[in-house]
Order: sequence, then structure tokens, then C-alpha cells
Amino acid sequence: MSDFIITTALKKLLRLKKRKRAVRGGTSASKTYSILPILIDKAIKIPRREISVVSESMPHLRRGCIRDFLKIMMATGRFDSARWNKSTHTYRFSNGSFIEFFSADMGDKLRGARRNDLYINECNNVSFEAYTQLVIRTSGDVWLDYNPVAAFWVDSELIGHDDVDVITLTYKDNEALSQTIIDEIESAREKGKTSKYWANWWRVYGLGMVGSLEGACIPDWTEIEGLPSEARLLCLGLDWGYTNDETAIIGLYKLNDGYIFHELCYETGLLNSHISNKILSLGLDNPIIYADSAEPKSIAELKNLGHTILPTKKGADSIVNGLALINQQKIFVTSQSVNLINELSNYIWMKDKEGNKINKPIDKFNHAVDAIRYAVTMQLGNPHKGEYHYW
Repeated sequence: MSDFIITTALKKLLRLKKRKRAVRGGTSASKTYSILPILIDKAIKIPRREISVVSESMPHLRRGCIRDFLKIMMATGRFDSARWNKSTHTYRFSNGSFIEFFSADMGDKLRGARRNDLYINECNNVSFEAYTQLVIRTSGDVWLDYNPVAAFWVDSELIGHDDVDVITLTYKDNEALSQTIIDEIESAREKGKTSKYWANWWRVYGLGMVGSLEGACIPDWTEIEGLPSEARLLCLGLDWGYTNDETAIIGLYKLNDGYIFHELCYETGLLNSHISNKILSLGLDNPIIYADSAEPKSIAELKNLGHTILPTKKGADSIVNGLALINQQKIFVTSQSVNLINELSNYIWMKDKEGNKINKPIDKFNHAVDAIRYAVTMQLGNPHKGEYHYW
């Protein structure tokens, strides 16, 4: 019993109540070592509880979840070797409950028996299709943990839904860590002041925040919990979409010496009348809107509906120049802006045949990014910006 410490991480996880629980965090945040005790406790307290723990492969499970499971069971005096089946990687409790471990590459398991509770360990290494096959066969709680190396399907498909809890854990939530490990982790913070690699490492593994892929077009931004009340709206950026592409509307706000991006719309199938209604429903005082100049008819329609909307000026290298202008600013993104965060994390520079980065971004993950580019380019480069009053 003395080897098991009840950490702040465990206490925080016990407070989660929604069916799906996304647990993102940095290194040594005790994600796995806190989720497993909750599942063990449930298996002991509820007879015939069926619990599945899944990861990308069996070697990954053996090195991680299975090893931690056995440690926890032994440290709490609950392990009975006769109840552990090494062949099937299943532990059966005396009340008929069991916890089984299997990998996401086992197709028969994904589409097999149903269960009560599910835990997908390091779910960013598991496909959305595998997650879907597992979750439709799960009647109870669904636990998902991951290091937020880059945005993925949890960000685009789950966060923001009413049945999903999201929590971020860091090494500071794990009182069981030695000072040696803490010092090693925190050394990345200093390294990050002069190195983009270590800055991104600290962001992901130190702070538990969504990181960027190597070569991100907009690498330096900070996620904040919500839009501060004192932030001042400058304008909206609008990128048109319809069938396959999303219509993206992003608010550009000013706060002190920084700028905040706040996602307001990201949907397909919107007619111009729908876009107008979306903007009106925001309750803003006729904000200026900068939109893609490629659709003059749509701009004219929104003008006729009473909106203050202007086309974004374009020219040679307007995309690259717009990205450069964004990167010169101190940028914040609200945590509610899940689609924008996903794009920022995946919008990268193209590479040539030799793998060298070229000065041209990929043509995807760029609808919300285009909206912020229109807003920043026109707001910061527009000589008449001081003539508009938005409140």
C-alpha cells in the first residue's frame, strides 16, 4: 500500500462525470497511473463489470498499461496471480468482473464483444475508425489519454460535445515524481527560450498543451481557456465554403500587446443567408468583416443584408506575407476554437523531393487559418482601420 500515492491527477480525474473523458497531458503527468486505479476500483465494486484497455499494439501495452496495471495491483495488495491470464492478457476478479488488454490492430477484437467501460491509451496513435468501432460497443465510460503532440480526431470530433469532459494534466499534478525527473522536465523551459524544438517540447510535454508538427506555418501561439471580458473586438475574418469546405468565421481581438483569435463558425452547407444569421446571432455591433475577395457576389449579398464587409486585398505572395505578418505578433487562441487549433497544428510548409522546406504552405488545414490571415492582413495593414468603431 505504501508504494501507491494518491496524486492530484487522480483526484482531478475522479471529479470527471461525463461519459467520454479526454485526458491530455505532458510527460510524467500520471495519466495512465491514475486512470487504471479508477477502473480497478470499479471492477471490484461492481460485479460482472467488463472493462477493455486498448492501445496501438501489444508491445506498447506490455511496456505501458499492463506493466502499470500489475504494479498498481501489487502495490495495493490486490493481485492474485491465479486470476491473471498471461495468454489472453485478462485479469478476472472474484465478483465476475474482468479487465482485458488488447491492441487496436486486432480487427476481430475491435468488432467483437461489447463491454461496459473502455480505456484507449495514447489514443492519438489509434485511428478514428478504430475508436468508432470500440465506442459503439461500449455502454459505460470511455477514457482517452494522450500527449497533445498535434491536433487529431479528439480535437476535431469530440472536444466541444456535451458528453465529453476534457482535462489537462501536467507533471505538477503528480506528487510521486522524483526531483530529478522534475528538474529534467523543467530544463526544457529554459532551452525553449532559444530553440523552437524545445519550445514546442515544453509546450506539449511540460504544459500539456497542443503542439505543432515540425514545419508549422504558424508555430508560436498560446492557448487560453476563454475570451477575456476586457478583450476588444477589432474585426472578423471570413473564409467562404459550402459543400466540401467549411465556412470559417474567426474574431480578431486585441488585448494589451497581443491578439486573440476566437472561432465563431466552422460549418459546411451554409448559404449566405445562413452566414448572415450566424453573424447577427453573435450579438456584435455590426463588426467589420474581411472576406475572401474571390467571391464578390457573396460579399455583395452580405452587404445587401446590412453587414459591413470588405474584400481582402490580394497580391503576389499574399499568403506567405500574411503568414509572416501573423508570426510577428503575440498570438493567443481560445480553447473553444477547436477547429482553428487543429488547423494551426497541421498547417505546414511544403517540402521538395529532397525533403527540404519550401516557402509555400500545403493546401489543406487552411480554412480557419485563411480567415485569421484575412483579418490580420487587413486590420494591421489597412490605413483606414482607425476610422471604424465596432462598439
